[in-house]
Amino acid sequence: MRSKTTDKNENLTRRNFLKMGISALTTLSLLEISGVSLMFMQPRSLEGEFGGTVTAGLVDSFAIGSVTEFPDGRFFLIRAHDGGFLAVYRRCTHLGCSVNWEADQNRFFCPCHASSFDSNGDVENPPAPRALDTFPIQIADGQVIVDTSQIQNRDAFAPDQLAYAAGEQG
Repeated sequence: MRSKTTDKNENLTRRNFLKMGISALTTLSLLEISGVSLMFMQPRSLEGEFGGTVTAGLVDSFAIGSVTEFPDGRFFLIRAHDGGFLAVYRRCTHLGCSVNWEADQNRFFCPCHASSFDSNGDVENPPAPRALDTFPIQIADGQVIVDTSQIQNRDAFAPDQLAYAAGEQG
């Protein structure tokens, strides 16, 4: 007489083998999906990216009257003629399209509806209803630091929106 364990091993049919294989692959897939889901939900560092702080560089590395784009931070850093800094969001205040800096015309231009903004982000050509939004700037140890987690709405440019390094206030 045969034992039951021997019968089970000898009765491994093609169908049972396929069922075991599919079960194993399903289990493996669920484990992979769970792992990817856990990695997705983990907090990420936003240092240097949009929604966090961006260390733009040393104060002296930005020429007076220059506009520098920071694509990962989604802003332009303006160095005003009096030495102050202004970080403007590259999003148009009309419908949210990305604006471009046109150095030859000294303006920001929105390609969606032809809005244009001067070198401080003020509206020159509507339909944009107001100036480009800004981000707070802190200057510490000679470094320009922009906080892209705090969007500041504004109607127009005002000199008090500029940030200055110690001893450079215009």
